[in-house]
Amino acid sequence: MMVQETRILIMDDEAQERGRIERYLVQKGYEVTALGTVQDAVDAAQRERFDLFLTDCNVPGVDALRTSDEARRINPDMAVIIMTSFGTIETAVKAIKAGAYDYLPKPIDLEQLVVLIERLAERRSLISENRELKERLKERYAFDEIVSTSHAMEEALNLAGRVATSNATVLVRGESGTGKELIAKAIHYNSPRASFPLIKVNCAALPETLLESELFGHEKGAFTGATVKRIGRFEAADKGTLFLDEIGELAPNMQVKLLRVLQEHEFERLGGNQTIKTDVRIIAATNRDIEKSIQDGLFREDLYYRLNVVSVVIPPLRERKEDIPGLIDFFIKKYSAENGKHIEGISMEVRDLLMRYTYPGNVRELENIVERSVVLAKRGQITSADLPLHIRPALQEGRLQTQHLKGSLHETLDTVERGLIMEALNAAGGIQTRAAERLGISERVLRYKLKKFNIKVP
Repeated sequence: MMVQETRILIMDDEAQERGRIERYLVQKGYEVTALGTVQDAVDAAQRERFDLFLTDCNVPGVDALRTSDEARRINPDMAVIIMTSFGTIETAVKAIKAGAYDYLPKPIDLEQLVVLIERLAERRSLISENRELKERLKERYAFDEIVSTSHAMEEALNLAGRVATSNATVLVRGESGTGKELIAKAIHYNSPRASFPLIKVNCAALPETLLESELFGHEKGAFTGATVKRIGRFEAADKGTLFLDEIGELAPNMQVKLLRVLQEHEFERLGGNQTIKTDVRIIAATNRDIEKSIQDGLFREDLYYRLNVVSVVIPPLRERKEDIPGLIDFFIKKYSAENGKHIEGISMEVRDLLMRYTYPGNVRELENIVERSVVLAKRGQITSADLPLHIRPALQEGRLQTQHLKGSLHETLDTVERGLIMEALNAAGGIQTRAAERLGISERVLRYKLKKFNIKVP
């Protein structure tokens, strides 16, 4: 914060000292309002915005603690510095404990006062930057900023949005690369805990011994190499959110310890005996079939029910292909900006291929494909030459299929339509209801098409 932007309110019943401080600060470039009574100072704070309230705590009949509290109630962002005389240090210390920024003995050392104001300005600047960063994070992870048009994804986002405002534990489920971490961040940054930390732990990335220390911390000497005390992720995430990714990989012993924290809201550091209370919201994620893991004896059923208060299921990309065009455009814009390139879009041939591809790596794979293509693109449009090699055979296959199609447009469309129906019937094992669902048409329309193309269903 610049000097000229710092507005200071002074309250001191000693006119000589008040005037001396005011003149010095004005010479230094600060905007100052100096008053002689508490009531005048409170009235001024209610009318105008001040960054700092410099108040004497030795005014007869004035409670310094009450004055400090009143000033902070009027403007929570206004810092308070207490001026003390002999015998009032204890009062100043109490004021600091109640929320005052600092205190200075009288007569005031003016140079020391300016140093304190400059330090306060730096602190306020950091607080402001931190607040702006959190607002940007909240905007970035707003649910309506997540690219989606499919009904399945909109249902998942709607459920996540409703649970975000609660303290309920959430289990985010979906295949690898579907965006489970993105959903977890959106839940956190749209929750009442958004101003507190979001801490992530990958349960599959660390062996059991290290994971316990990572989650709960350890005392000095708890194990070989533990030369200092270390707080764990539960302590670091206090009042915020702990995101436990790959929760299905958690070892049985760690499952027991996590269950205790979820039930009792307390734990001990590794090697310690002090019980530490925790106020943390848990969001867990997995790409495993947890129910099967329970049947196989690999995952505790009681822990599953503790985690699965609300389950948000993220569908794979192959089941929400209507989201692909929007995702492609989003990633093109993102990576064009990052790489200083001007890519307007993709060719129709590439768009058709990307719509037909099955994406075993889901959204993460699509993002990787687009990023690579943007980097390699020589012109303003992504072409088939910019695509990864593992996709090009599918492109060639599409070309060969097109070359075999002959006749009028009407005949060609009939050929394609008949092929899609046959493919759907084969995939559905000949069950017409399932085939119709795969094609996105009613069973009545499917029966009409079967008759039109003289398709016999076994």
